Amino acid sequence: MAAETIDALTSTVAALQAQVDQLQDVLGARHLQAATPEPTLNTISTGDIDTFWLLFGGVLVFWMQAGFAMLEVGSVSKKNMKNILVKNFFDACVGAIMWWATGASLAGSNGDDFTSKGVGGFAGDGGFFMSTSTANKSAYAKASWFFGFTFAAAGCTIVSGCIAERATFMAYALYSVILVGFVYPPVVHMMWGAGKFSAWRSGPRLFGECGVIDFAGSGTVHMTGGVAALVACIMIGPRKGFPDNLPEGQPVFQSLGVFILWMGWYGFNCVSTLYIDGYAQSAAHVAVTTTLGAAAGCMAATLVGYLMKHIIDPNYVLNGVLAGLVSITSPCAVVSPAGALIVGALGGLVYVAASLGMKAAGLDDAVDAVAVHGACGFWGVIAAGFFATPYYYGVSYYGDRKDKCAGIFYGGNAKGSFMAAWACVGVIIAWVGSTMTLVFGAMKAAGILRVSAEIEDAGMDDSKHGGAPRGSRVASSRDARRRCS
Repeated sequence: MAAETIDALTSTVAALQAQVDQLQDVLGARHLQAATPEPTLNTISTGDIDTFWLLFGGVLVFWMQAGFAMLEVGSVSKKNMKNILVKNFFDACVGAIMWWATGASLAGSNGDDFTSKGVGGFAGDGGFFMSTSTANKSAYAKASWFFGFTFAAAGCTIVSGCIAERATFMAYALYSVILVGFVYPPVVHMMWGAGKFSAWRSGPRLFGECGVIDFAGSGTVHMTGGVAALVACIMIGPRKGFPDNLPEGQPVFQSLGVFILWMGWYGFNCVSTLYIDGYAQSAAHVAVTTTLGAAAGCMAATLVGYLMKHIIDPNYVLNGVLAGLVSITSPCAVVSPAGALIVGALGGLVYVAASLGMKAAGLDDAVDAVAVHGACGFWGVIAAGFFATPYYYGVSYYGDRKDKCAGIFYGGNAKGSFMAAWACVGVIIAWVGSTMTLVFGAMKAAGILRVSAEIEDAGMDDSKHGGAPRGSRVASSRDARRRCS
C-alpha cells in the first residue's frame, strides 16, 4: 500500500515538473519576442514609383542619342566622323538649354484654357526658365521635365543625320535652337497636352469627340523631325557624288546604333504611359507591340530589298527595324499583337517606297531620316485610326469612349480618331514645314547653310576639329582648312 502511494506521488511530481518546464519554455519564448523588435516595412508612395518610372524611361530615351551617333558615324565618310559626333553632343546640350528656357513652357498647359474656355489650344505660355509654382517643383514634375527633354533632343537629332557632311556648324546650332525651343513644343502641346487635338484630355472640345491617337509620338516627335529633315534636304542640296559615288557605310557602327535605338525605344514607348501605378498592363502590352512592330518592319523591308536586288541588303535590314519602330510608336498601346505585326510590316514597305522616292527626286538624305521618320511617322499616326481596338483603347485612354474612338476597322466612328489622325499629320506638315522653310531658307540666303566645296572635299574634321582620323585625310588648301565649317 505504501509503495503504491509513493509511486503515485512520484508520477504526480513528474507530471507537475513537466508542466512547469513547458510553462518556462512558453514564458521564455514570449520574453524573447518582447525583447526583439518587430521588423518594420517602409512603404514607397505611388508618387515616388511613378517618378522613378519617368526617370527610368528618360534614361533609356537619352541613351538613344548614342544610337543615333553610332548610326550616323556608320553612314558618313571617315573624314567627317568627328564632326557628326560633336553635333550629336550638341543635340543634347542645346536641347537641354532650350527645353529649360522655352520648350517645356510652350509644350505645357500653363496659361492655356482651351479645355474650359475654348481659347488657345496651340501652346502654353507660363513657367519659362522653369519659373513654376511650388506645386510644379515636385519630384514628379521635374522627372516629367527630364522625360520631355529626352524626347525633344531625339527629335532634333533626326535632322542632323540627313544633312550630314555638308551643313555648317552654325546652321546646325541655329536650327537646333529654333526647332527645340519654338517649333517642336507647340506640336507637343496640340497633340499631347491641353491642345486642340490631344486625346489625353477627357473633354470637352475633343477633336471628333476623340482626339488623335499618338501615344508615344510617331507624329509629334518622328514626323516633326522628318518634315524638318525634308525641308533641310531640299534647301541644302545633295553631297558631291550623289547618288552613285558616295562613301560606303560602316555596318558595324550602323548595327550597333540600331540595336541601341531599339533598346531605347522601350523607354520611348512603354514609359509614355507616364505612370506605372495602375498602368502596368498598358506598359507591358506596349512592350509586346513595340517588339513585334520592329520585327515585322525588318522582315518586310528585307524581303522587298531582296526581291529588288537579289541580296540581303544591310541597309534594308537596319532601316526596316527603325521603320517598324517608328510606325508602331503611335498605335503601340491600342493595337492587338496581330495588328502590331501588320502595322510594322506595312511600315517597312512605306520606308522602302519613300527611300526610293527621295532618290528619284534627287534628294540626298545621308541616313534615310525622311523615309524612316517622316514617312513612317505619317503612317504610324494614320495606322492608329485604322487598327485601334476598343479593348486596348479603353486600357490606355478612356473606357467610356472606346467604341466610337476605336479604329475604323473595329467599328470606330470615321469622324473620330481616324479623322483626328489626318488632322494631326496635316497640322504637322503645315506648321513644321512652313517654319523650317523660313529657317533654312534664311540661312541659305545668308550663305551660312552649306560649307564650301573645298571644305566638303577636305572633310569637316580637317577644317574644324583638328584633323580627320588617320588614313582618311584628303588633300586640301590651307584656306579651306582655316574656314569655319
